Amino acid sequence: SVDCSFSRGVCDWKQDVDDDFDWNPADRDRGDGYYMAVPAFVGHKKDMGRLNLLLTDLKPKSSYCLIFSYRLAGERVGKLRVFLANKKTTPVWEQNKGKDERWRTGKIDIFQGAETTNNVTFESERGKGKTGEIGVDNVILISGLCPED
Repeated sequence: SVDCSFSRGVCDWKQDVDDDFDWNPADRDRGDGYYMAVPAFVGHKKDMGRLNLLLTDLKPKSSYCLIFSYRLAGERVGKLRVFLANKKTTPVWEQNKGKDERWRTGKIDIFQGAETTNNVTFESERGKGKTGEIGVDNVILISGLCPED
């Protein structure tokens, strides 16, 4: 497994230069490192912020599971989507509201064909709300399909 978390991960994260705003580090409540977040008040409604995870060593014709923690805190905070490089137009995962402020776990199966996925994009879309944030943390890549809950 590959640890892509922000505090101590080994992965290569890049801010997208063609989007409307950047993701920023935010301190965890218990002081144990940080996560990446977009506060609700950044930008204008429908603005996008994209954070790219560059993957260089994935083997062709293999499957991987991307597991991550996320939270959508605040009313009408916006949307969080995940895109894979080879399917740029359609998100492989999307969430548009949180029932509460709690962190949840997202899982995405990545199937490598002859062409390998070399980029995963976390995209935050600004909603109507003025409070709260969209956050992502603990991003881990494991080989094989995602485990059932």
